Amino acid sequence: MRILIVKLSSLGDVVHAMAAVQDIRQAHPDARIDWVVERAFAPLVLRCKGVHRVIGCELRRWRKDMFSAETRQAWRLFKADLRQDDYDAVIDLQGLTKSALVSRLARLAKGGKRYGMANQTEGSSFEAPARWVADVAISLPAHSHAVTRSRQLCGQALGYTLPFYMSFGLLALMGKALTATKNVAFRSGLQGLVALVHGTSRADKEWPLAHWRELGARLNAAGFMVALPHGSAAEEAVSHQIADGLAHAQVWPRLALDALTDSLANCAGVIGVDSGLSHIAVALDLAHVQIYNFDTAWRTGPLGEQHRISGGPLARQVSVFEQPTPSVDKVWQAWEAVAAAVDQPQTSNPFFRASRLAPL
Repeated sequence: MRILIVKLSSLGDVVHAMAAVQDIRQAHPDARIDWVVERAFAPLVLRCKGVHRVIGCELRRWRKDMFSAETRQAWRLFKADLRQDDYDAVIDLQGLTKSALVSRLARLAKGGKRYGMANQTEGSSFEAPARWVADVAISLPAHSHAVTRSRQLCGQALGYTLPFYMSFGLLALMGKALTATKNVAFRSGLQGLVALVHGTSRADKEWPLAHWRELGARLNAAGFMVALPHGSAAEEAVSHQIADGLAHAQVWPRLALDALTDSLANCAGVIGVDSGLSHIAVALDLAHVQIYNFDTAWRTGPLGEQHRISGGPLARQVSVFEQPTPSVDKVWQAWEAVAAAVDQPQTSNPFFRASRLAPL
């Protein structure tokens, strides 16, 4: 069986869809799975176990200059790449006009079908062409977590019950991380490295600078080096402001997405706002606290805390919500709780299994 996943963006949404790929692999071990994604996120999808071929596109850039010779040539090459194979199932996990267009362009094998969403779910985007293009439009519960939505859509499309275990299948490569992240444990008196993910595409998701600095000081006092990744000049400036005055802090250079993933995998944990990097931390099964100024963690936040049974193992990832923004005390208490769960074997949580470190 040949399957094409269409999930173009954004970074967090792409990470969320990886769990569905792992479900497919378990239900259909012989399936060949290809994935269409924005080229910027292709290096991450290449790290997803079970993905045979990644087909990169640049729809965001192309539509800004639709009629230029360069765009027309790039579009022709993309279509040729997309149509190399015939697919038994094309599954649109995005539900937008642009993803519907990609699904329509893909070639079907004899008897193959296109699958998509029949309805919008709370807090997510949805456009009617996604339903019109699909041969089979699947209705999903209105109140759905982003990860669960993709898993349910694939399960119904391909006729399997969701497996008991959940994994994202995101691999980091040992030896490819930023060198500074690998030497922290050997520094006298330091327990490891904790990354602070302060950058986000939305200002209303940000956490106050003073809070980050106080949190960094507490981590230093507890024996942790603070790492500060960034993806823009503005975020880099904030990283330096947070690091200023901390005894142990690293402002990372700007890293490619795959190198950044490898470097995060070498950390003891991550504390961050609702952003793509925070979702990568969840997929890597790192100790993680995700900070929310809005009550939307039910839709995009870590699933571990929702799935923890009474008396069961501690959650390795949790969300913290408070308005107008969570206090440092509340985030710190959450960090202490997830840090306590780190020593538990990964397999102790029956709802999440991950293998995040791979050899070169």
